[in-house]
Amino acid sequence: MRAAGKVPCRVHRTDLSGGSELVRTPPLRRQPTLGTTNASTSSSGGRTVVLAALVALALLLVACGAGDEVAPDEDAGEPTEEVDDPDLRDDPADDGTAEDEVDGTEEDDAEGVDEEAAAPPVDPAEVGANELGVVPVVMYHQLREDGGSIYDMTEEEYRQELEWMFDNGYRPITTSQLARGDIDVPAGTKPVVLTYDDSTTTQAQLTDDGELDPTTSLGILVEIAARYDEVEPRASVYVISGSLFGGTAAGEQVLEVLHSHGMEIGNHTHTHPNLRGLAPAEVRDELATNVAVVTELVPDTEVVTLSLPLGVWPEDRSLAVSGSSDAGSYDHEGILLVGANPAPSPFHAEFDPLAIPRIRSNVDPEAELESTWWFEVIESGGSNAPYVSDGNPDTISFPAELAERLDPAHADRANPY
Repeated sequence: MRAAGKVPCRVHRTDLSGGSELVRTPPLRRQPTLGTTNASTSSSGGRTVVLAALVALALLLVACGAGDEVAPDEDAGEPTEEVDDPDLRDDPADDGTAEDEVDGTEEDDAEGVDEEAAAPPVDPAEVGANELGVVPVVMYHQLREDGGSIYDMTEEEYRQELEWMFDNGYRPITTSQLARGDIDVPAGTKPVVLTYDDSTTTQAQLTDDGELDPTTSLGILVEIAARYDEVEPRASVYVISGSLFGGTAAGEQVLEVLHSHGMEIGNHTHTHPNLRGLAPAEVRDELATNVAVVTELVPDTEVVTLSLPLGVWPEDRSLAVSGSSDAGSYDHEGILLVGANPAPSPFHAEFDPLAIPRIRSNVDPEAELESTWWFEVIESGGSNAPYVSDGNPDTISFPAELAERLDPAHADRANPY
């Protein structure tokens, strides 16, 4: 603001070395006409005219000087200093809307991203969702050229089975995911658990460059899974901690590589004994030592599931669930049996995570209760119809006529159709 009666001076902007400076110049003002006199002026009027001209000039100088004064801040009571602040410049292009426009654009963009990320919900009926169906848990041991025992396969048979599963919509999860009901496969696909017992060299070895040997079971799994868009090479590998993939230092390094591929490392004891023949303290030491060895080699892993050696429980079954010894402690959320049927859904009233059945692998369709035979039964539907995901981990979708199979503990997530 300016003091009353003062003559304002115009403010111009001058660009100086890339900056700007406020420069004040007086406004144009019509000067008084000199040499004119009144009829009553006396002979001494010449001096009067000169005097008047001097007064007018003085007034002009005073007026322009007053325009350069800074008006006092009525609120602060003290003069304020004018600062060349870019935020205070009278820029006609800056009408205060630029920031609002930027903020609005960012908000609009964020909303657009959210809308794109939030895919429309899948209709459970459209994908045939049945999250009360069975989940096959397949048991693998060794790869042998001659096929080995009834627990083993040739490489060709093994590849054939993996490719059939992935071609037919099965997607691997781990035992701990099954035990926890944490099934995250895409809508319309079916979970399968691939388990590997005994930590043998045919299951995993490392090449010279530290990668999984592509001729081993788990190396083949990684290779085949890479051909499919929605298949992760998940597996649950049950290791004998006293004999890790050949019992060498290189065998110990395998654990970290398996973990890096998203595979679960499970407990298969330290020496693979028949637990029923051990004293309670010996059972606890076998299981606790395994956990201690694995977690020392791979500190960021967790060992929370157990595959019973030979499928045999200790005399006191509770010893298999949790306990401790001088080596440390263990607490299993899931325990695997040896046979001989698919597991119920983790949301089924009959599911017991501490007694999960498995199917022995075999490509012979005539071999009853083994993998190929069971897959045919599962695919035919009926009471052994497969678990089919709705793609939403927050809901449990199933045909309404199966509602009685649901464990009441999960009723709040039920989505029958």
